[in-house]
Amino acid sequence: MEAVPSEVRGSSAFRTTHWTVVLNAAQPGTERTREAFAQIYLDYWYPLYAYVRRRGHSPPDAEDVTQDFFLHLIEKQSLEGLEREGGRFRSFLLRSLDNLLATEWNRARTQKRGDGVPLLSLNVTDDEARFLAETSVTETPETLFERQWVFTLLAKVLEHLRAECEASGKGGLFEALRPHLQGDRAGLPYAEIAARHGISEGAVKVAAHRLRQRYGELLCEEIGRTVGNGEDVAGELRYLIAVTAR
Repeated sequence: MEAVPSEVRGSSAFRTTHWTVVLNAAQPGTERTREAFAQIYLDYWYPLYAYVRRRGHSPPDAEDVTQDFFLHLIEKQSLEGLEREGGRFRSFLLRSLDNLLATEWNRARTQKRGDGVPLLSLNVTDDEARFLAETSVTETPETLFERQWVFTLLAKVLEHLRAECEASGKGGLFEALRPHLQGDRAGLPYAEIAARHGISEGAVKVAAHRLRQRYGELLCEEIGRTVGNGEDVAGELRYLIAVTAR
């Protein structure tokens, strides 16, 4: 969180943000559309499922609602006409889901769209177990959705960084330093990591600094995909930190 590159904090270099996935998903009938929509589906399935569950729906109904919602986006071409200046993409999704719950889903329960065939294969049993383990009885549906969105985003960024490190032959060092990236005090001391990897403690400190810096860059890039403009990134970062601190 702390390793946000200084150039992101205010320069014009980062103002070209990346709603690319969302905008690609809004273009009908192309392979790029299908790939982009699949990415949105994977990124937002669980936060939306958890939101619906916290609204009081049973696990089977929550699965159906979430599934129907994504099919609704396709059938109604709801992403067409969206622009990145429209604000936070997750806010658009939540408004659209609320509209579906309020108007159409009850009527659709008796005849599921798409003959009940999932868009992608997801393990909903695991999602339900996660929901039961992570959800506080006092948490509102909205705060639960926001928290799960943050956790999904952070997991995605961490996986991206892991892939980069593995590609450069530094996967083992990444795993040793990973707890230090998010302030986990349970991580091994740098001296022990150095001894295990046959390098100096100074080299470990440099590697940790570079990983934090890259983590911050990837985090800002990922946030930039879901906000209206570059000026929103800093505000989203502050919000993300506040959510994880709850």
